[in-house]
Amino acid sequence: MQEIQGKFQTIIFHNEQTLYTVAKFKLYEVEEKDITVTGNIAPVSKDILYRLYGEYIDHPKYGYQFHIEKVEKVLPTDSKSQVTFLSSPLFPGIGVKLAQRIIDELGDNAIDQILADPSVLDPIKGMSAKKKEVLISGLSTNNNLEASIRFFTTHGLGIRNIMKLDRFYGSKVLDIVQQNPYQLVEDITGIGFAISEKLAMSMDFDMFSEYRSKAALYSLVMEECMSRGDTYVLQEELLPLLIKKVGHQEFHIDDLFDQLEKNGKIYREQNRVYHASQYEAEIHIANFLVDFLKQADLDLPQEDLHYFIQEIEQREAITYDDIQKEAIQQFIRKPFLILSGGPGTGKTTIVKAMLSLYHKLYPHKIIALCAPTGRAAKRLSELTGVEATTIHRLLKWDLEANEFGMNEDNPIIADLLVIDEFSMVDPWLLHNIFKASDHITKILFIGDENQLPSVACGCVLRDLLQSNLFPTIQLQKIYRQNEGSDVVTLAHQIKQDENIELEHMNDVKFYEMPPHEVRAFLLKLVDIAVQKGYDINSVQVLAPKYNGTTGIDALNRELQKLCNPVDETKRELNVGYRTFREGDKILQLKNQPEDDVYNGDIGILEEIVYAEENEDHKNLIVVNYDGNLVFYTPDLFVNITHAYCISIHKSQGNEYPIVIMPLLKEYYYMLSKKLLYTGITRARKSLILLGESDMLAHGIKHLDRERQTTLKERIVAKFKSSMHEFF
Repeated sequence: MQEIQGKFQTIIFHNEQTLYTVAKFKLYEVEEKDITVTGNIAPVSKDILYRLYGEYIDHPKYGYQFHIEKVEKVLPTDSKSQVTFLSSPLFPGIGVKLAQRIIDELGDNAIDQILADPSVLDPIKGMSAKKKEVLISGLSTNNNLEASIRFFTTHGLGIRNIMKLDRFYGSKVLDIVQQNPYQLVEDITGIGFAISEKLAMSMDFDMFSEYRSKAALYSLVMEECMSRGDTYVLQEELLPLLIKKVGHQEFHIDDLFDQLEKNGKIYREQNRVYHASQYEAEIHIANFLVDFLKQADLDLPQEDLHYFIQEIEQREAITYDDIQKEAIQQFIRKPFLILSGGPGTGKTTIVKAMLSLYHKLYPHKIIALCAPTGRAAKRLSELTGVEATTIHRLLKWDLEANEFGMNEDNPIIADLLVIDEFSMVDPWLLHNIFKASDHITKILFIGDENQLPSVACGCVLRDLLQSNLFPTIQLQKIYRQNEGSDVVTLAHQIKQDENIELEHMNDVKFYEMPPHEVRAFLLKLVDIAVQKGYDINSVQVLAPKYNGTTGIDALNRELQKLCNPVDETKRELNVGYRTFREGDKILQLKNQPEDDVYNGDIGILEEIVYAEENEDHKNLIVVNYDGNLVFYTPDLFVNITHAYCISIHKSQGNEYPIVIMPLLKEYYYMLSKKLLYTGITRARKSLILLGESDMLAHGIKHLDRERQTTLKERIVAKFKSSMHEFF
């Protein structure tokens, strides 16, 4: 029987006679998304931590669920908070078991005893001199934090968030939170309204407090922007949303707006409301780019450029057409260029020529070549021969402080900045790139505007192109004639709204079948590929949603059984509802710059180390990302998942030899032209579609809602004002 802990979020169904219940349950500590739980249970409260006993089952219609056999409340204890504190990352080498032994031996005042007389640790089993030193040093430095952990764990907050609060507020944290738990929403990145609300409710804080209404309004601005992809929300839309969020109308929304604006948390223009980060990003991007364009073009004789291009053609045994030559010339002459084009149009070939010529002309100048994801950066390096990195690594992002080490005071040391997969870059990230670009004298952005825009707010590539102010080369002609060229043809048919003719394609196959047959057939296809010698990194299954029988979670479980089945020689570790096994294909979910691994990177689970086998007394998962070994402690398990099947969004920036993508009516509301185009163009050699063919037609016809931004307008306005200043 398995055991999980968490809180009930939503009761979907409850029969008062039989007590049969279906509910959404949020897992505790591993910070998972909600899971579905079922069983015959008495009524439960949403505000209480529960421990559920039962088994995970795969329902043929509703997918993966946890079937409850037994329910019990988890009551907070003071000793539990001290165990949490002593086994936290503040005390490396002190695991949960040793921390529990310390509390069992010394009681609830263990910390006071240790500080008064460290020798009380000597009789405790497993206490080495090194661990004793770690404890004494850590307690002397972080004694104030113990009180915070004692308070916050009692009120349901996890250790990672507690440490965030301590870093920001220091010794004043308890006073601040007890006075206004909603202050966290405005001050701490990553702690939203839901966490503050949980704290406030456990403290019996006044639900009609102006603090609560202000925090709810502030969080709504960013939540709405993130859910829609917009950089602002209309003022009139916020009132009904705020009433729904706080559950009353006992507030004056204009006063709340005024307070947030005065504190620099939001900006208002006409009827638009911006989160400060989005407003400041748009303003700075517009100012930077228009000023950057004021640089003079390079005055290089045309005959010299022709000669240099001919040299590259001879060396690479290639002949560039007129538009490709124009792209190379524009890049050399102009301080700024956007190179846009779909798959197979030769973007990488041209970029390689551009960088080669730039190096010839300026052998001592430094090139900063980067991309949003680790895999995209690695592919760029392999194709161009120039070392590339992720944007976050280039900017030296500090995860804990949520800020970049490279900035106005510490700019990037480079002359040329090249960013590939630019459609994935959001305004906030570009704003931070430009803040660190004082030494940059030339910029090249490479992207495909037909792909999905950034996961975060904004649509930067679209806005730059639509402003019609920046030198741009649009590559249209398809050059790829080798294996995988049918994938390119299909992508361009989708982009140009042409008739789709799959029956004449060798590299693209569509298998029509009813939904209930898709999962088994998909597994058969993967099995055939593996039998033919393809490894699990060469075959990638893509799907647009997580839940359901053919969602990402369900497919990952089945593909794990197929590609990496239970083996007595391979270790396993249960984390939430997942079982990690040595040999698993792993997806990184969040940027982890200190380990040089980033959102979207894929690796192989190399080793599992059990808690009793290492001095930290904590389970470890070791993942190999192309030679980079990353060690995950339990607090970082939330950053990884299985990668046999991933979302189309997560696949962006990557390519795979074989892509398998189901298309079903259960995806109906998620399918769109850009989503399909992005998924299809991940396939380098072969694309296999299966399911219901009318869903392909539906997706192609369904245009994404245009994101609402004001970046283009700001760029145009800044350009016009700079022209007036010039004359």
